[in-house]
Amino acid sequence: MQNGTLLAAVDLGSNSFRLEIGHLDHGRIRRTEYLKETVRQGNGLDLDRNLTLDAMQRGWDCLARFGERLAGFEAAQVRAVATQTLREARNREEFLSRGQQILGFPIDVISGREEARLIYQGVAHLLPQSEERRLVVDIGGRSTELILGQGLEARTLESYRLGSVTWSMRYFPDGQFNPRSFEIAEIAAKAVLDEVVNTYRSDAWDVAYGSSGTIGAVGEVLTAAGWPAGMVTLEGLDWLVDRLLKAQSAERLKIEGMKEDRRAVIGGGISVLRAVFDLLHIKQMEVAQGALRNGVLHDLVERDQNLTDLRAASVQRLALNFNTDAAQAERLSNVAQHLFMLGSKSMPRPESERSRRKLAWAAQLHEIGSQISHSDYHKHGAYILDNSDAPGFAAHELHRLSLLVLGHRGKLRKLEADFEDRVFVQQLLCLRLAVILCHARRDPDLKGLSFDWEAEPGRQFTLNCRPGWSEAFPQSAHLLREEVLAWQKTAWSLLIAEL
Repeated sequence: MQNGTLLAAVDLGSNSFRLEIGHLDHGRIRRTEYLKETVRQGNGLDLDRNLTLDAMQRGWDCLARFGERLAGFEAAQVRAVATQTLREARNREEFLSRGQQILGFPIDVISGREEARLIYQGVAHLLPQSEERRLVVDIGGRSTELILGQGLEARTLESYRLGSVTWSMRYFPDGQFNPRSFEIAEIAAKAVLDEVVNTYRSDAWDVAYGSSGTIGAVGEVLTAAGWPAGMVTLEGLDWLVDRLLKAQSAERLKIEGMKEDRRAVIGGGISVLRAVFDLLHIKQMEVAQGALRNGVLHDLVERDQNLTDLRAASVQRLALNFNTDAAQAERLSNVAQHLFMLGSKSMPRPESERSRRKLAWAAQLHEIGSQISHSDYHKHGAYILDNSDAPGFAAHELHRLSLLVLGHRGKLRKLEADFEDRVFVQQLLCLRLAVILCHARRDPDLKGLSFDWEAEPGRQFTLNCRPGWSEAFPQSAHLLREEVLAWQKTAWSLLIAEL
């Protein structure tokens, strides 16, 4: 990625949607533009955990405005991430499908721990280099993230399902403030967060930082009232609660530094923050400049330069944890990538490299379910991937890997996949062919092998083998003929030549 390249991060939070645009400046990202809109999707979930039409429309309208600003950006320059509300929403695909069209870019629904990792990256990159041990807290609309780290490395991270929106809706209905509501809200928050006491104890960190959302809003109010700038203290929180109690309601709250969009959710946010302060014995917390969106921008750079793409490390960790056959995985990966390169010569190089890398990951993980079941290991492997917290991965990326793992053997009809997605079909076929060619768990003879696929509308793949290959490898030839039959039950066809 060249110096001066513009990059953009879209953060679809539970309370606000944010767009951060910056340019790459010798490893740092300098902000050029920042947009924020209060969308309040977090209070748009009904009792069945479906987003209401109004909540979806508010989100779509905001994404349309962001999309207009992002016109002209390339796919590699933009990443959009969604957090807790869309993690919970049962009808999230309805929102995402239209939202991605409106925005013009994919939207990644990230796990809570991945959100925590990116938050820490955003905070750490905007702090001076230091050996200090850091506690980072981020109280969002529907989730709260806690991270322990040092330098740029997040070492312990977790996400909890409570936040300013959910706690305000539950314990401060109609925006009413009274002592009993604060007491109950704090007790409830401590009940959720109680397990953090041992892991995030005060001797495990040197400095506490608060990121974005509630903590940023509290910091602004306290600074306007004369408290030390950029600092939140327990005394300051007590003073702020007293102001809320005197106002009695969010509607009547008039306080310098409090933005209009924050009044409705400040009661819930402060309750959670006070619970964190009390449980972890925090005396003061510095307001950090970095946040999730900054972490997303730096992650874009690292992915492009393939420096510290945590997805590769996550794949290796999963393979190691489930004790896969490393030699077979490497063998399969090499053959699958070789086949993919033979047939993707017309594909743009960046797209080809990204697709090949993900195919390699699927090959590395194709047997992770074998510790659970010998006969149905592909099904268990797919389940593991769909339900893993893998740093660096968005939910849809893990699901695509799970589909490749599930589909690398057996019937193709069982896959609930988009067979109109040509790249996915190519990846799947290359993986299945590699499994066949490597069935004996030794390096196959690929001499004279060529692989071609036709453009639409033929949808035909052709694997050409040298004369006499089928006689030399009869079992592989038999398995390839079975594979031809398997693809006849799809909209695609496979032809084996010289057999």
